This record gives sequence, C-alpha cells and structure tokens, in this order.
Amino acid sequence: MLRFDRVSVQFGYGRAALTAVDAVTLEVPAGTVVGLVGESGSGKSTLARAAVGLVPLAGGEITLDGASLAARMRGRRPVQMVFQDPYSSLNPRMTIGASIAEALPRGRSRAGEVRRLLELVGLSADRTGDYPSALSGGQRQRVALARALATRPPVVIADEITSSLDGSVQGTVLNLVRDLQRALGMAVLFISHNLAVVRYVSDLIAVMYLGRIVELGPAEEVLRDPRHPYTRSLLEAVPRIGSSLDGGAGYAETEPPDPHRPPTGCRFHPRCPVGPLVHADRDICLDTDPRAEAPLRPHRAECHFAAAPEPLRSRA
Repeated sequence: MLRFDRVSVQFGYGRAALTAVDAVTLEVPAGTVVGLVGESGSGKSTLARAAVGLVPLAGGEITLDGASLAARMRGRRPVQMVFQDPYSSLNPRMTIGASIAEALPRGRSRAGEVRRLLELVGLSADRTGDYPSALSGGQRQRVALARALATRPPVVIADEITSSLDGSVQGTVLNLVRDLQRALGMAVLFISHNLAVVRYVSDLIAVMYLGRIVELGPAEEVLRDPRHPYTRSLLEAVPRIGSSLDGGAGYAETEPPDPHRPPTGCRFHPRCPVGPLVHADRDICLDTDPRAEAPLRPHRAECHFAAAPEPLRSRA
C-alpha cells in the first residue's frame, strides 16, 4: 500500500509561494490501478514526483506498507516512475540494453535479465544493441517500462505515458500496462488528463483539481454516478478516447483560477455549472470549504451538494 497522508508540496516562498499539492490523502492499494485524473496544472505530476523524491514535501508523509518511503528510498527504490516523454527518458548515447542493465540491482545476471525484461514488455530480446533513435515512441515507452520493472518494484507510477503517442499506439501501451499489472500483481498510480484513458485501466479513480483530490471512489461508481460537478463536467467533455480534458462542450467555460490565490470556500465555485453563479441560494460555496465534511459524502466528494447531485446545465 502506497499512502499519501496529508501531503503538501510548495514552490517558492512568501507571497509568491505556490501550493501545488494541498494536504492530499490518497491510497494506492497493493495489486490495484489507481487512476489520477485532472486538467493540466492540477498537481498530478507534482504528487507523483514527490513519491519518487524528485520534489520535497512541505507537509505530510508518504508511506509504503506503513513505513516512511523517504527512509526506504535510500536503498532499493520500491517506487519507480515512467515519465511522459519517451524521447527524453532514455540516454541517446546508450543502447537500450545498457539503459535497462544500468537499473538492475547488483548480483543479477544482467544479460539474461535484460532479455527477459525486453520480452516482458513485448520487444524482441535481439534489440538489446539498438539505440533509442532506432525505436518508435511506443517502443521507447516499452523500454522505459522495462527499466522501471528492473528492480521488481511493488509500485509503479505512470505519468501521462500515452499522451505523446498516436491513438493506435496508446491502446497497445494501455493493454501492456494492464497486462503487466495483472501478471506481476504490482500497484500502479496511473496519471492522465484523459478520462477515457483512465477509465480503461483503473480500479479506482481520483479526481484532482487545483491541488486537491475532489472525488475518489471505485472507477465504475465514479463514472456511473459522479458526485462532484467537476467530475461530471469532465465526463461530459470527454465522450471518446483521445479527447482532452482541457476544455470542451459541457465543461466550465472559464479559465482555472490563479493557483497562487485559490478561491475561498469551494475552489471550483467560480467555474461550477451548478454552483452560486447559477443558484443564488448556494452562497455556502463562496465562503465554506467543503473539505471538512468530505469523508461523510459519497466518493469523499469536496462538494456541499454531493449527496444529491444535480444534472449539469448551461449557464447561458
């Protein structure tokens, strides 16, 4: 179990400080895929980088099976990450075999293990001598997955790993991730701005907005009966695979607020299609933070009206 316990990440100091992740609590249970979805700038990738030690915590703790992850990272790294850009994640001057071998723990038969890992991700073992320039984007992402699996980690974080790939290649990589997760029994935190992609691979879905988790639950339940208006807007905006969450019909028309100065009350209220801009009597959204009561609501939704969701409608 990978657990984020009230984790905060801050960049800068004083008035210029930006809280990119704001006291997030999230669990990634063993043997499951948790999809983390939200538009660009919501804090998804920052949370992922905190898990692998690439950004420091401003508050909270990250644990693995109850033990501090920071302490465990000093030895074998139990959480591995696959990054978004397959063209910059591999050293162009190293063969793919050398790149994978570099990640292997000492004492393992390197040549045999490299070949096994390549075959595991669907590449020919004969390609160990190839350089990244000889590979397509999808093939490079497979090599990146092989590198991540070299230490046999219990947790893998996949950060937007299909966003730069063609549609047909996306499906192949998604199938690979799902098959590897099931075969190896590892936990996966799968991050994307594309809800259709997250829907395809996830057991649980967490929706992130402006540094917070605003809805969390089993994937089927969240998709069938979303309780936060942001989640419902995203579902209406992404009717098909390959669509982006950033904009679209049915989605809030306004730009996200300045993350340096998040709105008071509910952070989504300036964009909410069923909030105080539509219902004048919902002034609670303007000045009362819905986070405190979230554990009592369906899907832990940070919305004052999550218990009785209202169908979205245009504000025009």
